[in-house]
Amino acid sequence: MAPLSILFGLLLSLLGVLLYTMAESKSVTALIPTLFGIALIVLGFLAFKEKFRKHAMHGAALLGLIGLGFPAYRVIATVANQEEWKFSTTGSALMAGLCGLFLLMCVKSFIDARRRRKQASKRLSI
Repeated sequence: MAPLSILFGLLLSLLGVLLYTMAESKSVTALIPTLFGIALIVLGFLAFKEKFRKHAMHGAALLGLIGLGFPAYRVIATVANQEEWKFSTTGSALMAGLCGLFLLMCVKSFIDARRRRKQASKRLSI
């Protein structure tokens, strides 16, 4: 799961840099995906240490949830209010998509880890 966190961190960082460089008005808010990406990269590297793994991955999943929620809200509000679809809205949709995919993979990983622990405890109790 740690390498996956680093990969998605790199993708979000790249997205933020692309949004910033391609935008007409150079707003610092275009770099928000980059900030999320850097945080995911740091948490991914922390997760390589056994004693930090559980907390780092739960923190990464929380970042994924936040990174899905706020941008998705912006996209939904734009569509619901029939506002003009802007370049920043596309960036929000991409960030929400990446974070949503990452969050799904985190949940699957947590479920798989719980199943492995449960099976291991059954083997030990026999």
